[in-house]
Amino acid sequence: MTSEGVAGVAGNISLKVAAGATVKIGEVVAVIDDSPGSAPAAPAAGPAPVPAPTPAAPPPAAETPRAAPVPTPIPTPAPRRPAAAPPQQPAPQAASRPSGDRQTRRKLTPLRQRIAERLVAAQHEAAMLTTFNEVDMSAVMALRARYQEDFVAKNGVKLGIMSFFTKAVVKALQEVPAVNAQIEGDTLVENHYFDIGIAVSTEKGLMVPVIRDCERMGMAGIEKAIAEASKKAREGRITLADLEGGVFTITNGGTFGSMLSTPIINPPQCAILGLHAITERPVALNGQVVIRPMMYLALTYDHRVVDGREAVTFLVKVRQGIEDPARLLITI
Repeated sequence: MTSEGVAGVAGNISLKVAAGATVKIGEVVAVIDDSPGSAPAAPAAGPAPVPAPTPAAPPPAAETPRAAPVPTPIPTPAPRRPAAAPPQQPAPQAASRPSGDRQTRRKLTPLRQRIAERLVAAQHEAAMLTTFNEVDMSAVMALRARYQEDFVAKNGVKLGIMSFFTKAVVKALQEVPAVNAQIEGDTLVENHYFDIGIAVSTEKGLMVPVIRDCERMGMAGIEKAIAEASKKAREGRITLADLEGGVFTITNGGTFGSMLSTPIINPPQCAILGLHAITERPVALNGQVVIRPMMYLALTYDHRVVDGREAVTFLVKVRQGIEDPARLLITI
């Protein structure tokens, strides 16, 4: 590109670059000598000018020679720098977004918030570890099938598997007292009572009502207590007192088809037993492969309180009580 420039003074101009050359910003292209008596310098060599089609009129006698224009360099555009990314704005609160066809948004209920806080606290505060075992449910299922009708007629409730596991857990806690303990600050507290929490799923979330003094109750008493606590939880009549004071928790994900899981401790307790779905599987029995209704058991425990040997021993005691329910009656 070219540009026309106007000299600030009259004088003799000397071009410093050839016509048609490309110059840089700030480069000197011409010098004007405005000293007295200076004569116009001969123009730099270049292509002959094309004569005008019509004769030019002679300039007036008194006209002063015009100084040659100095081209004004046109600045070339500076290299373009990538635009800085705008500062990221914090995402708006989820609750502030309106619900639509693709999503439904609602505030967490106080109960759900409390459950979340306790679960996160348990993972941050306890050294949780899970050990597994499996149990043959043949004996329990045979007893239920044999005595269910008479049991319901006498007690008004069904004979479920939770009463068997509750009694088996109480017996195992009595034999492995380290699992019936908890940490309070720098103190280890060992419990000598057996209030067992039974996890219940409700529309408002998972609740764990506590069944008191399970060691003093029979199968019918435990089944009635579990049924009443579950009903209160699902009807929203559960109280804080109903949920406090448990020393151990049993949760049964098998009712929803869970095959295996690692349950989370219910603080301040130091252990929880997870039950799972009963499925028929081939197992080895007396040198033969037979089909048995099997269930996986999962014991999550706080390794600060319970060692691996004690955890495995506890789980084996539970399995023995389920596979041979007579042990629960004659305490062996």
